[in-house]
Amino acid sequence: MKEAILVLVDIINNLHDIIAATFGMDMTDKQLHFWIFGILGMITFLFVYIVFKIISKMKWSIAIFAFLYSFTVMVVLAFAVEIQQAYTQRGNMEFADAVMGLWGFIVFFAVYAVIGIIGYFIYQAFKK
Repeated sequence: MKEAILVLVDIINNLHDIIAATFGMDMTDKQLHFWIFGILGMITFLFVYIVFKIISKMKWSIAIFAFLYSFTVMVVLAFAVEIQQAYTQRGNMEFADAVMGLWGFIVFFAVYAVIGIIGYFIYQAFKK
């Protein structure tokens, strides 16, 4: 995972230089972050807005939203733990560890979903 982060850092540094050279500006990191995060944030917002509008029309939309939000939090947490392990040197920083942690969440959520669906069908059967 350390190698993956170093590759990403190298890509970001190269993009920084390319963007600054393309616009003919000598931007500081703060200025570059302002523009890039502003633009990426708006693109992300528009994408999420459209996807969530579609999801809101579906049955169990709140459960879908809750899963997406929880999964997002778990992604951040998984990578934070891996970075913390590298920083404190109390474990190996590996991408596979983060992925396996996320798979754990997905498997546990799938079990929860199956139990919920079975419960829903049982409820519907007794309701009639």
